[in-house]
Amino acid sequence: MPAPSSPLRLLIVMPSWVGDIVMATPTVRRLRDAYPGIFIGGLVRPGMDQLLTGNTLFDELHITTQHGMMATKKTANKIRPRQYDSALLLTNSFSTALTTRLAFIPRRIGYNRDSRAVLLTDPIAPPRNADRSWKLTPAVDYYWNLASHLLDEDPIDWSIHTPTNCKDMPLALPSDAFMELGFTDDDQTKATDILGRGHIDGDTNYAILNPGGNNHAKRWPADRFAKIADHLSHKHNLAVLINGSPAEAELCDEIITLANSNPISLPALGNTLGALKPIIAGAKIMITNDTGPRHIAAAFGTPLITLFGPTDPRWTTIPTKPLPNGSPSETIIVADPTRPPDQSANDHPEQCAIEQIEYKTAQQAADSILLQAHP
Repeated sequence: MPAPSSPLRLLIVMPSWVGDIVMATPTVRRLRDAYPGIFIGGLVRPGMDQLLTGNTLFDELHITTQHGMMATKKTANKIRPRQYDSALLLTNSFSTALTTRLAFIPRRIGYNRDSRAVLLTDPIAPPRNADRSWKLTPAVDYYWNLASHLLDEDPIDWSIHTPTNCKDMPLALPSDAFMELGFTDDDQTKATDILGRGHIDGDTNYAILNPGGNNHAKRWPADRFAKIADHLSHKHNLAVLINGSPAEAELCDEIITLANSNPISLPALGNTLGALKPIIAGAKIMITNDTGPRHIAAAFGTPLITLFGPTDPRWTTIPTKPLPNGSPSETIIVADPTRPPDQSANDHPEQCAIEQIEYKTAQQAADSILLQAHP
């Protein structure tokens, strides 16, 4: 069956990680608004469906089969009955392209990466430099460009991504396009229950520290997180929640042991990804490494300080709504603020080691945010 000129049943293959999924939401919203009457499904990894509950982006979410020799075929079998006529692959992998091919989706749009051009009906050239290296491109624009192709609109002129500093990059994304998340009543009920176990009620002001990260080189030292937990508690009278995945529970416990105040471990309270959304939305501030919860906070407009070591923040430049006082909702702190714009932090891991971010720098940024909110 040939694909229609405009999709009637569209599958969007979502990225794998929390932060990337959130950065893809402006693109999904663009398509939802452009095609208000069509059926839009999303394909996500197990657990990531919790991240996308409580919004109107998708009509249905499909969960991939993750393991085993037949995982790709099993995933294709799940989505084939929906008879999608078009698939937009926000992933770069061969396996996800093969999934959509095995699901007999007539039109398959994605970047020509991972030797998968033969599986795509519309292989799109990814942004590269003149020497064929990958162009430093914010993920929100990377996804947005694929939607332009589906909509038959002008693609992004990649020259807009000309760095002028070492912290952020100009965006092609329209000024009124933002990341978005929601949460259900069940998410809120779970969040209230989890906070209650930590003796946090509706009248308690709290901060969230996010000390983890899938790459240990991205983790600011635990003793500095402990010290800033004490500062937020004593200086600003905030309860401090330490967030992390179940695999980061020991790190959270280490910070609690190092602190003189009484931070609370969210993993120890049985936190979930769905409950984390309203918990982050209710925080007065989050201080985080370069990891997924950063993007959740940005989507909800929670005041945010993000610490970047040997990962370049310009890959993940994001649109953020201003705070009520007009100041930006995110403050980015990099390990080496003197780095020239034409150098990527990823290529200079020693020069950009996250340990070079001093405690005082993060503390002063937190004081500035909190004192502006409550002078």
